[in-house]
Amino acid sequence: MRKAQAKKLPLAPDGRFNDKQVTRFINNIMWQGKKSTAISIFYDAIDKVSKITSEDGYEVWKKALVNVTPAVEVRSRRIGGATFQIPSEVRADRKISLSMKWLIRYSRERNGKTMADKLANEIIAASKGEGAAFKKKEDVHRMAEANKAFSHFKV
Repeated sequence: MRKAQAKKLPLAPDGRFNDKQVTRFINNIMWQGKKSTAISIFYDAIDKVSKITSEDGYEVWKKALVNVTPAVEVRSRRIGGATFQIPSEVRADRKISLSMKWLIRYSRERNGKTMADKLANEIIAASKGEGAAFKKKEDVHRMAEANKAFSHFKV
């Protein structure tokens, strides 16, 4: 085990929107260190979103992220031989991380020709409050609600 927690490296804001959150999202899209490919996928998706919705693609993306962000989650805890699912608040950093990962994961699983198409469709769906990523958030909240009786076991 390490003595001190590793320092978080500061992210550089992206070129187009000057936003660190966009850089973080692009880093999550990236596979095998191919950042330029990830950047083109993201920007193409944002352009497609703005073309389809006739709104600012960046704003639609931000709204989609907010809609997919979970407030509570369940954590497994073993007490007296039984495993309980205990609902707990999600840390601010983890909220962002989960919402980005869910958006990307479920856009990869979507039907579409290119990753940019899939991501654009998932962003549009999430901004409207539908789609697989939004459903995942709803499921997580439902699980937490169902296990509210065990909340006194706090982790």
